[in-house]
Amino acid sequence: MRKFACLILLFLPLCAGLFCFLFYAFWAPDFSLDMVAVNEIYHSVKRDWEDLNLHRNETSYEYVVLDAQGGLLYRTKRGLNETAAAAVSHRDTVLVLEEEGVFLGKILIFNDSEGVFLKQKRALLFLSGTAMLAQTVVCAGIMIYFYRTRIRPFHVLKGFAERIADGNLEIPLQMDKGNVFGAFTESFDIMRAELKRAKIAEAKANREKKELTAKLSHDIKTPVASIKAASEVGLALAKEEKIKENYARILMKADQIHALAMNLFTATMEELKQLTVTPVDFDSRLVYDMLANADYLNRAVLPKIPECLLFADTLRLQQVFDNLFSNSYKYADTDILVLAKKEVDCLCICIEDTGGGVGKEELPLLTEKFMRGSNAAQMEGAGLGLYISDRFLTEMGGCLCLENGAKGLRAVVRIAFSGTA
Repeated sequence: MRKFACLILLFLPLCAGLFCFLFYAFWAPDFSLDMVAVNEIYHSVKRDWEDLNLHRNETSYEYVVLDAQGGLLYRTKRGLNETAAAAVSHRDTVLVLEEEGVFLGKILIFNDSEGVFLKQKRALLFLSGTAMLAQTVVCAGIMIYFYRTRIRPFHVLKGFAERIADGNLEIPLQMDKGNVFGAFTESFDIMRAELKRAKIAEAKANREKKELTAKLSHDIKTPVASIKAASEVGLALAKEEKIKENYARILMKADQIHALAMNLFTATMEELKQLTVTPVDFDSRLVYDMLANADYLNRAVLPKIPECLLFADTLRLQQVFDNLFSNSYKYADTDILVLAKKEVDCLCICIEDTGGGVGKEELPLLTEKFMRGSNAAQMEGAGLGLYISDRFLTEMGGCLCLENGAKGLRAVVRIAFSGTA
């Protein structure tokens, strides 16, 4: 139905323009005079010849009356040709007045065919121009329609795929599911939800593995400590060199077991540090685009970003803003106020919701691994978003500060100026 309406809107202005073109091409205007009106002019002038001051023009034509010597006797308006030579050059109609064979004078009827032609030409040009303008407007409207329903969805899907590739599974794909890409949109969002569930399950498994590793390391250290203590006593009491060597070997192996257990625990707990951060110089105006991209529900009030040169990893900084907006919408579900200002050595971005904040005792723990606030007990999440954001900013020379604002939780992101990090 929409395609049919678009074709009709294109076809009507095209037909109007084609009609104007054909009409103008085959148009042969009739510039002949109305002989009845000419005859009326001739006889009325002849009738009033003795006193032309009483003469009145009863026709639509403009004319001039000259005497036998070419002198002006009467004219309907100023600006008309008042000599026979000028009238002939202008293609005016010249009537000779005679009375019983005696030459009285001439009537010069103004030829307005050029003015009539120009008026008709302007009317046709106006009609054809209007048709062309209407067609242009329709074409522009169709282009905008196709951009919004065909091209822009591709760009949205591309950006969504890039976020998925970067591991950001929190932000849903917001699109009109009624358009032609609705099925793709729904499929992509289902994929995101499934990947998110898999990621949460993986994070849970990793956390359980880390807890198990920590427990095993603790359990291993206890018997190892007992073995070392007994071996040290045996070594002190032993008198034979062979027995002393055996106790010393036991102590050495116990130290090796202790070191291996600690290395295993440390390596497991530092797995997240495999994420690389590569800061570069960039214009602060990019921060506005990052905030707009992170605000997937379009409920935030975004400020003008002060102009400056920043030093950060733009990909990781986008992830930081994505995590902060996602947490705010997930746990507070309110509008977000964003403020931006310059400080001594950094650009400060404040992101605050109106969800009431969190307890004072929980604030220092929110950036720890696997730590979640008491308001997140019934919601999905791995407890890694704020930890990762804090680590990214620290490695970029900035910092993340969490505090309770007037009405909700306030996240203060400080991004280092170029040359200060």
